[in-house]
Amino acid sequence: MDPDPVADEDLLVRSAAEPAAFEPLVARHSVALHGYLARRAPAAVDDLLSEVWLQAFAHRHTFDAARGAARAWLFGVARNVLARHWQRLTRDPGAPPAGEPAGGDPWQAVDQRLDAVAAGPLIRRKLAELPEVERELLLLVAWEGLTPTEAAAVVGVPAGTARSRLHRARARLRSRLSDGTLNTLTGELA
Repeated sequence: MDPDPVADEDLLVRSAAEPAAFEPLVARHSVALHGYLARRAPAAVDDLLSEVWLQAFAHRHTFDAARGAARAWLFGVARNVLARHWQRLTRDPGAPPAGEPAGGDPWQAVDQRLDAVAAGPLIRRKLAELPEVERELLLLVAWEGLTPTEAAAVVGVPAGTARSRLHRARARLRSRLSDGTLNTLTGELA
């Protein structure tokens, strides 16, 4: 069941004065946020999801419905939590948790989670070549199912800019992934 974005926004606004109104948001969005985090930091996903909800609850008063949907705001919180996690891994001289690469965003591990394992190294390399914002927009739309407007709110760019960058990222991947076995994958990114 897809959550009603208007209800989500209302719940988030109401929760500033009525904390119990926040609870349905956790039930509605935990699976999607868990997936987002699991694809990027599988070894720390549960801790990161907990941190996302703690941060979202603590900063719920900062939500502005005029800037976008509640779902996009929550993904923005998740993105910030994930960025802080990667920064900690980069600064910490100790080894990262098992299953997580050192130094941040696990692009090296993307192929392990793709159905077409043989295509993974090429796709990983081509995704890594995209500018960070284009890559993040593409993955938010393709993996997380956000609309381009929601993805724009997550990365902090205007919706029109996000759509043009998303189009550019898709076109770059299509042109670079010309092997016939990859046509199915690029079709999913369209």
